[in-house]
Amino acid sequence: MPVPVQAREAEAVIEFVFAVFFLIATPGPGVLSTAGIGSAFGARAGLAYVGGLWVGNNLVGILVVSGLAAAALAVPWLRAVLLWASVAYLLYLAARIALAGSRIAFISPKRAPGFWNGLALQPINPKAYAVNAAFFSGFAFFSGAPLAEIGLKFAIINAIWIPIHLGWLWAGIALRRMDLPDRVNRAINILMALSMLAVVGLAMAAQL
Repeated sequence: MPVPVQAREAEAVIEFVFAVFFLIATPGPGVLSTAGIGSAFGARAGLAYVGGLWVGNNLVGILVVSGLAAAALAVPWLRAVLLWASVAYLLYLAARIALAGSRIAFISPKRAPGFWNGLALQPINPKAYAVNAAFFSGFAFFSGAPLAEIGLKFAIINAIWIPIHLGWLWAGIALRRMDLPDRVNRAINILMALSMLAVVGLAMAAQL
């Protein structure tokens, strides 16, 4: 017996929700740096930074949906520039983490990053393009209404993206308030640095 159209659409939406959750929750430059801003600078700077990340992520989503991202990334020299810019940033971030000493520091620039820093990260964030491409090129559930599908996908993505990033920010702020032994702080820093290096490796493997 054939499955009703409404049931297939509902299943596709549920699958999309799970995909969004797991892909966004997976540690990447955005969530790791968000936790770092909370750890190093507190809630005010962290919220501004998350606001910039949020705007940047939606801009990347629009570029992906419009096809501009695919057209731009089809230019070899521009793709290479974006790749190496993101790799350089992630390597710098991993180094700051590993060499942070006895204090927890996911990222610790001299000046508190804010909205514009978060916004600037997303256009060179390979995960932002890869994730948005996966979201909008797959999981078709309104085949006869593509605009409605795109609108619903943006709504679902943001409904999940915002609390996940606020959760990472809260985690960074909570770590800032803890008085952990130096040995534990150093172990956390090294683990975070190794995680960032894994992100660098995945980004290079996906683009080369």
